[in-house]
Amino acid sequence: MTSRKILKPWGSELKFTKKSLPYTGKIITIKKGKRISLQKHSQKTETILLQKGESLLRIGDKEVRMKPMFGYTIKKNVVHRLTAIETSQLIEVSTPEKGTTFRIEDDYNRKNEKL
Repeated sequence: MTSRKILKPWGSELKFTKKSLPYTGKIITIKKGKRISLQKHSQKTETILLQKGESLLRIGDKEVRMKPMFGYTIKKNVVHRLTAIETSQLIEVSTPEKGTTFRIEDDYNRKNEKL
């Protein structure tokens, strides 16, 4: 299986699992000073691990400085955002990418995304 790299305005995602599997795995790279959308997923639950770098994770109303090699789980419909203090590499495993990603706030003016 070939990994699929998807460029994002804040960095990139490298998906390393087949779409047919009952889970998704990806490596996320966020450039220093960039952040992903303030978002929530209608059907997706994910666990994120900081592998390299320094990042903040907002889950609901709380923001935490991520600990390296520690898993943070975000359940469906929970508002969240990742912000890279230093360029960061994160591992994400999740339920299949289905439903809608609702972008509450986005630095790049992107709209909601149907998965």
